[in-house]
This record gives sequence, C-alpha cells and structure tokens, in this order.
Amino acid sequence: MTTHDMKRQDKVEFGFWLYLMTDLMLFASLFATFVVLRGGTNGGPSGQDIFNIDYVMVQTFILLASSVTSGLAFAAAKFGKTKQMISFLFGTILLGVSFLGLELAEFRTLVSEGHSWTHSAFLSSFFTLVGTHGIHIFIGLIWATVLLVILLRRGLSSNRLRKLGLFTMFWHFLDLVWIFIFTIVYVIGGNL
Repeated sequence: MTTHDMKRQDKVEFGFWLYLMTDLMLFASLFATFVVLRGGTNGGPSGQDIFNIDYVMVQTFILLASSVTSGLAFAAAKFGKTKQMISFLFGTILLGVSFLGLELAEFRTLVSEGHSWTHSAFLSSFFTLVGTHGIHIFIGLIWATVLLVILLRRGLSSNRLRKLGLFTMFWHFLDLVWIFIFTIVYVIGGNL
C-alpha cells in the first residue's frame, strides 16, 4: 500500500468518525426532546400505559446478538476465515431484519390502538426517536447486504476489510444508541 493510499484511507476513516459524531448529535437532540416532552400526553396514555417491556427486551437481545455477530464477522475477516465471515455477516442481517420487523410491529400495534404520533407530544417524540433509529437500522441492513454480495462475488481484500470494519463500527454505534433508547424511553419513560 502506497503512502497516498494510506493517507486516503485515513481521510475516509476520519470522515466516517465525523459522520458518527453528527449522528451522535442528532440522537442527543432527539433524546433531549423526548425527555422534555415525555410528560406531554395531551390527556392520553403515557409510556407506562402502552409500553410492553417484555417485548422490548426481546428486541434488545436480538439487536445485541446482531452486534456480537457483526463483531465476529469482522474478526473472522481479519483472520482470513471467509466462510465464517460470510456466515456471521448473514446472521447479522437476519437478526437486524428481525429487530426491524419487531419495531415495525410495535409501531403498527400502537397506531392501531389509537396511539399515533399525532396524538400527543410524548408520542410524537417517541415515534421520532425510535423511528430515526429504525431508519438507521434499515440503512445499515442495506449496507450489510450490499457488502455481503460484494464479498461473495469478489472475495475479501484489504479495502473490503476496511469497509466491513466501518460497517461494524456503525452497527455497534446503533446498538449503543438502542441501549440508551431502551433505558431512557422504555425503562425510565415507561415507569413515570
């Protein structure tokens, strides 16, 4: 690898870190909004009335498991174990799709029970925060699927290893955000 290539790779990684920091600011503002508006129920239900903590625990375990499989995919790739890398990356995608399906089912249930984002400030902030995380999960799933197809067709290279590493970092970031969502929205918000 030439010095020029290394400088370019460093710039890409730095740019990705900058992107993650902007996402961190986005989620921080959404969390702050939720905390301020969680009591604005407009006479409707609060989190305690509508959240199913057991259901959300299942979602949490699935997403945390996907974080483990994405890390294992990257570790397998670093050791040149292509078959294991592919299996773990595929597992990450399946777990991510399961998580997103459960999140969409939760949204559908809430809306069908009359608890849509238009009902109160609390519900609006809830749907915005959790929905933004879901959109990020969806984008991550597209990224992982494209990466999986490329790895299956072209194999592993140093550049593709770097891309897998960036995806893994992004996925871990989303899991970290979910831990805060679980704690602040569902545990604390569901008990007020």
